[in-house]
This record gives sequence, structure tokens and C-alpha cells, in this order.
Amino acid sequence: MATTQQMLDAYPGDLGIDQTLLAACIDACLDCAQACTACADACLSEEMVDQLRSCIRTDLDCADICAVTGRVLSRHTGYDANLTRAVLEACRTACRSCGDECAQHAEMHDHCRICADACRACEQACADLLTSLG
Repeated sequence: MATTQQMLDAYPGDLGIDQTLLAACIDACLDCAQACTACADACLSEEMVDQLRSCIRTDLDCADICAVTGRVLSRHTGYDANLTRAVLEACRTACRSCGDECAQHAEMHDHCRICADACRACEQACADLLTSLG
């Protein structure tokens, strides 16, 4: 069992949210943040770095937003549904933008393909959790 699910199971109160979707979303956010950070770093190592400026910026923005979203979703005391919806929407938007940008370079750079896949998975996990919130 993943640490995220173990921590949710150990929470002393009722989360009032689908724990399976929540755990999947937290894990997808943290995975995407790592993939985006690594992709930006790999882009900086490419010979044609000047053609990857937008990709690097989008990667770094997405990494930051995903990391924050994962942290916000990991806190439950004083839960604010409106804030949760807002960060999920922001994360979904960042992942869509980054996924689209990386997809443009995916045939030439494996790191962009991997990152685009992580972005798509995170975008979907955010959408699934948002749907469950009603």
C-alpha cells in the first residue's frame, strides 16, 4: 500500500471525500511535479535549448502548481471545499497546458513524452476528484 493511502487511512477523522480518488490525485500531482521538474532540467541540457524556452517555463510552472496541489490535498483539518476546487482547477489547467506543450516535442525528446503522459494522468486525476466533490 502506498504511503499516501496509509496516511489517509490513519487520519483520525472522517475525510468526507472519496479516499481512493484523493490518494490517486495526490500521487498523480506529486508524480507530475517530479516529471515536470526533470523535463525542464533535461530541456536545459538539450543543444537546442533556445527552442525549448516555452517548454521549460511551462514545465516549471506546472511542477510548482502540482506540488502545491498535492500538499493542499494532503491537509484535511479545517477543510475548505472551495479552496480544494480552486487548486484542482488550477492544477488541471496547468497540466493541460504543459501536456500540450510537451506533446509538441515528444517525438524528438523522450523526456517531453514522459512528462506529457504524467501531465495527462494528473489532469485526469484532478478531473476525477473534482467530479466526486460535486
